[in-house]
Amino acid sequence: MNSVIETLALELGQKQEYVENVVTLLDEGNTIPFIARYRKELHGSMDDTTLRNLETRLQYLRNLEERKAEVCNAIENQGKLTEELSAAINAAATLAEVEDLYRPYKQKRRTRATVAKEKGLEPLALAIFAQDGQDPAVLAQDYIDPEKGVETLEEALSGASDIIAEMISDDPEIRKALREKMERQAIVSVQATDPETDSVYRLYYSFSMPVSRLLNHQILAINRGEKEGFLKVKAALPGLEGQALVCRKALKPTMVVSAFVRAAAEDAFTRLIEPSVERELRNTLTDRAGESAIANFALNLKPLLMQRPVKGFVTMGLDPGYRNGCKVAVVDGTGRVLDTNVVYPTFSQRKKEEAIEILSRMIRKHSVKHIAIGNGTASRETEAMTVEMLRNLPGVSYMIVNEAGASVYSASKLAAEEFPDFDVNLRSAVSIARRLQDPLAELVKIDPKAIGVGQYQHDCPQKRLDEALGGVVEDCVNAVGVDVNTASASLLQQVSGLNGTTAKNIVIYREENGPFTARNQLKKVSKLGPKAYQQCAGFLRVPESKEILDNTGVHPESYDAAKMLLTLCGYDKTDIAAGKLSELSQRMEEFGAEKAAQACGVGVPTLLDVVKELMKPGRDPRDDLPAPILRTDVLEMKDLKPGMVLSGTVRNVIDFGVFVDIGVHQDGLVHISQVCNRKLRHPSEVVKVGDVVKVSVLDVDEKRKRISLTMKNIPKEA
Repeated sequence: MNSVIETLALELGQKQEYVENVVTLLDEGNTIPFIARYRKELHGSMDDTTLRNLETRLQYLRNLEERKAEVCNAIENQGKLTEELSAAINAAATLAEVEDLYRPYKQKRRTRATVAKEKGLEPLALAIFAQDGQDPAVLAQDYIDPEKGVETLEEALSGASDIIAEMISDDPEIRKALREKMERQAIVSVQATDPETDSVYRLYYSFSMPVSRLLNHQILAINRGEKEGFLKVKAALPGLEGQALVCRKALKPTMVVSAFVRAAAEDAFTRLIEPSVERELRNTLTDRAGESAIANFALNLKPLLMQRPVKGFVTMGLDPGYRNGCKVAVVDGTGRVLDTNVVYPTFSQRKKEEAIEILSRMIRKHSVKHIAIGNGTASRETEAMTVEMLRNLPGVSYMIVNEAGASVYSASKLAAEEFPDFDVNLRSAVSIARRLQDPLAELVKIDPKAIGVGQYQHDCPQKRLDEALGGVVEDCVNAVGVDVNTASASLLQQVSGLNGTTAKNIVIYREENGPFTARNQLKKVSKLGPKAYQQCAGFLRVPESKEILDNTGVHPESYDAAKMLLTLCGYDKTDIAAGKLSELSQRMEEFGAEKAAQACGVGVPTLLDVVKELMKPGRDPRDDLPAPILRTDVLEMKDLKPGMVLSGTVRNVIDFGVFVDIGVHQDGLVHISQVCNRKLRHPSEVVKVGDVVKVSVLDVDEKRKRISLTMKNIPKEA
């Protein structure tokens, strides 16, 4: 365990004491959001991302230790475990190294070498491999035995060669050296299976790149092209470098017998080692690219979920369509459905005018302030109709909303339970409207993979992807906090310490007993025990409570500390309700943060968090983010000209650039080289999903529906 702690501390650049505390907290069943928010003194204020990296790496290192023990036991049961081998296994830093050391002792399927051993040729192979100058042909004479299946001298030598080849192949030092060399110097070569067949992989039809320079999205694209049968892929060292390395490691060059061993070594490389190490290298590259894609998806998902909500306004959701029409839903400021309809603006001019009349009537009837339009099929036509309609509806604006996953939600069991009387398509319209009002509350109902801000996410390990994205959703929900009296079960189950059952039980409790009026009332919820209460209480807000602290992120365990702080700084509880704590931070600093923390019985990090919460009770961190762009008019691609400067919203950030919505239905691409004036490793260093940015048009290709943009050298006054 100590070695695991030491390794984690070194890799993460954290104190061993902090790492050990986090491991203990995790083992005790505490969640990452709870640890990140309410146990800062124990881990030095690591953020949730660092804590999740620690948790993931901890699991790997524990699996590694477990595998080491299994391998040592297996070799010891064969009576072959030496002190030297045991030390080598325990010193291995990766699972691959452990498997290399175990390979010579692992039970194998029937091979050419095992057949030769069955014929009694292993002593001959060992004698030849000793390379002490004896002639192999002379040594082999004694092993010709027709009864054992060795009819000739050539058969004896061939069997010995097979055994030597396998011995060389099983040598962990040779494998490690070749693997490391390939990771540094191998070339990935790609060819088309049929150059005459066009495909999206044409870029890779004749492609060659050193492994060290191969980008993660290229790896995943090549893998997919190979899987779909368009590409043939080979990863190898240039020339005969791999074969030469194996021979150098296996041979004693001064001995005559080496010519025979050389041939066996070359056979070992070509037939056994190279294919195996190439597979390992391809798997390593795929794992690396997969982790990068998962990290990129998580990176984009977080700001998407944390977009600033457009709260408190009656909103109309439009789910565009051709054959089935445009589905319409109007929801009030809390997301409750007020009205629904279906219009057919794409059928004819008459139908479009009829649609405008119907929608205008609904807008006036319900005092709709904003319109959310899904960005799928027929979105362009629906947007044009909306702009035409808004000319006669001053004060109403619209926004194109990413509808990815809306259809998944509308057909789900959850949507059927929420809207049993609604058509599937109308559920989508409701979801689109709510996505504008509160993206987080609506998107938690959908499998994160369906939200569509990733890159090659379907080629990643799905279990690992689910874990990573689930962690992002959990962190976002808990960072914002949840109103226990209005939140859906879908949102509640993302709260630290809660699950599907306890979330539903909270909803059932408030339906049967009315709204919660205090945090500690949660203790009465069925199956929500003391541990779950400890984990969830700080993240659940109770606006209806007489205890002001129940509507803040202050944990109940710190209530006494919060009240003591107010007393020390000359305030009372009524000052919180009256919003008179704007000088609290300043007064606390004058008193002395460490002195105040000691007097309140908490650490300084916890006290600083308490101060933030008291100064803005019930605050939503998303309110500090830029407001989304709401439009009243529309541009078309033909309106765009090079040099035109526009405001846009970042929709996706991937390895090679940034996709920006500039209000023309088709997102424009800012290539990574056009994001800023310095070289970037990844665009996420500068922008994130949801950012509102200024861009200039570089090029427009209407035929291919491609818009090239730049974020460089935009005039400040633009």
